[in-house]
Amino acid sequence: MRRHTTTATRCAGSGPRTTRRGFLGGSAAAAGAILLSRMTAGAADRAAAAAPMTVGRGLADMTGEPLGAGFNGYAVPEQTSAGLHQRQFARAFVFADAADRRLVHVTADMGLMFQSIQQEVLRRLAARYGALYHEGNVLIGASHTHVAPGGTSGHLMVDITTMGFRPVTFEATVAGIVSAIERAHADLAPGAIALTVGTVGDAGVNRSRAAFERNPAAERALFPGGVNPDSTTLHVLRGGRSAGFINWFGIHPTTFGPEHTLISGDSKGYAAWLTEHAAGVDHRAPAEAPFVAAFAMSTPGDVSPNQGLVPGSGPGVDEYDSARILGRRQADGVRGRAIPLAGGGIEGRHRWVDMSDVAVAPRFTDHGRPGRTGPAILGAAFAASSQEDGGGDPALGFNEGSRGGTPWVRRVNAVAVPPAAKEIHGAKELLLPVGYLPGMVQQTHLFHVHRLGGVTIASLPFEPTTVAGARIRAVVAEALGADPATVIVQGYVSGYGHYIATPQEYDQQDYEGGATIFGRDTLGAAMQSLHGLAAGLAAGEAVDPGSPAGDLTGMIPPSPKGGPPVDLPPAGGDFGDVLAAPGAPVRRGEPVTVEFAAANPNADLRHEAGYHVVEDPSGAVVADDSHEDTRLLFRREGARTVATVRWDTAHAAPGVHRIRYAGSARDAAGRLRPFTGVAEVELI
Repeated sequence: MRRHTTTATRCAGSGPRTTRRGFLGGSAAAAGAILLSRMTAGAADRAAAAAPMTVGRGLADMTGEPLGAGFNGYAVPEQTSAGLHQRQFARAFVFADAADRRLVHVTADMGLMFQSIQQEVLRRLAARYGALYHEGNVLIGASHTHVAPGGTSGHLMVDITTMGFRPVTFEATVAGIVSAIERAHADLAPGAIALTVGTVGDAGVNRSRAAFERNPAAERALFPGGVNPDSTTLHVLRGGRSAGFINWFGIHPTTFGPEHTLISGDSKGYAAWLTEHAAGVDHRAPAEAPFVAAFAMSTPGDVSPNQGLVPGSGPGVDEYDSARILGRRQADGVRGRAIPLAGGGIEGRHRWVDMSDVAVAPRFTDHGRPGRTGPAILGAAFAASSQEDGGGDPALGFNEGSRGGTPWVRRVNAVAVPPAAKEIHGAKELLLPVGYLPGMVQQTHLFHVHRLGGVTIASLPFEPTTVAGARIRAVVAEALGADPATVIVQGYVSGYGHYIATPQEYDQQDYEGGATIFGRDTLGAAMQSLHGLAAGLAAGEAVDPGSPAGDLTGMIPPSPKGGPPVDLPPAGGDFGDVLAAPGAPVRRGEPVTVEFAAANPNADLRHEAGYHVVEDPSGAVVADDSHEDTRLLFRREGARTVATVRWDTAHAAPGVHRIRYAGSARDAAGRLRPFTGVAEVELI
């Protein structure tokens, strides 16, 4: 190992940089080569069944604060960011038909999508494009990774678990999504779209099987394994070749548990990175991406990646291995049988629905009588969290229904809950009446139905279970007279309203039922709303879109841990100094760990540059902070920060490699000073 160099005045994007990464290291190369060959297979069939469409693609870095920011998903306050496994990206597609009607579809590597983000993105798009993009034709979905920074909701309950609002992460999220859309807009070019349906096996298991078994036998028979193995992909073709795709498959990205603190896209983020990496994408130059692969979410409410039904029991030897395996299986599911697309053009309907007060028609209830939703109430089963995936606090003593429920909450309900709430919420052990407290949770939600060249996309801001998703698909297909295979149902879009279990599953009061916040008829209300939009679309009739309710964006206090810090270098040293590194040559296959004197990374998120790269003896970049072979960890020591780069050398060539780190230090006046550091490591 040779000693480092430190350059405080150099540009933060330091070091030799290739304009297009030619390196496909080790397992990523092998998996990528197989993946691309399988994607190429069947291209003629897809092209024959394709529909003409003008399409643009965009990829942008949206990584949030990698140090000290609470994560969304598990609601565990102690789970705060401490580094990077892979950076977060927004993947956007803009579709335009012959009449220049538009549809924007975005998949963001984040835990939950919020109204606050959706509305700010729309404001910025309106400032640039006028009325071209609006709430009726912009779909923004979250991949639902549980290991990404939060603090970006405009409703208080979600931000409580992240200790307040995080303005830096909010801006990173919005700016990244807008940038991806702008790039897709600029990339618009004639082409075609094609639809395939494949399967993904051995990826997920039903984590609430007792609830699933309460559904009618005919529905259970549709999913013998308790989960939906279908993988639906919308391919973008240019010149008959694939130029990108959106894939929908239902699995919870909970491969990494609530103890994990490195930002990651989990299995869906890995699938996207692997596919793009194999296609020649340099994730430090996403504006130049020749291929965009979005692994969007469908209806995974009761589907766990933990095949042993306990946290951390995925198919791999550890969480990282499990995320890779599940990501590759999802990527492999992109191939499938081509579905002919009838019709063309783009058209949609949308409506804001106050889910706290919906009268549900008998045809959409399971009991054949009128139903009703009510203000949001979370159950004791919600507080128990999904005991198969993790989260919650066992010391509080809450249980899901399959574990007997929580008797003391039931006893309180017997005397303290009004009859009207009991009728609406049924078997739920009512714990948190968040819908009665203004600004706690979003209760007015946006529903969409779009036809896109023969494909139908139904979007909602909830987490439907497997059977709930199937029922939604059926009513939308019926209203449109469409082949159900061409109907896609996607959750986590343009807001967040917690879960939707079927009424039968709801009665079990496992986690999904306890988190179905608007009562037993929540699914009926969603089916009714989407059926109405689909019927209006089929009849060519306008639909009153309604309007959103306000949120608290800008009013929720910022997290006390989110303030800009003052950085100090090590005593007697400078930023970028190598604090620890191998003192002798390292055998290939052994891990390399290098520590740098760094600064708080939240001051400079280094979008589309990254914090570190690994260069081979020729100077080519072979890994960065999105690559599967590296991990970046931060720790604070008072006003000082240490950055640790861990590199898996199993796939590296022999010779002297350079690990370059870059950041920016903030002084007492708030000024940022870029710095770099370099460590040389010899592999033998």
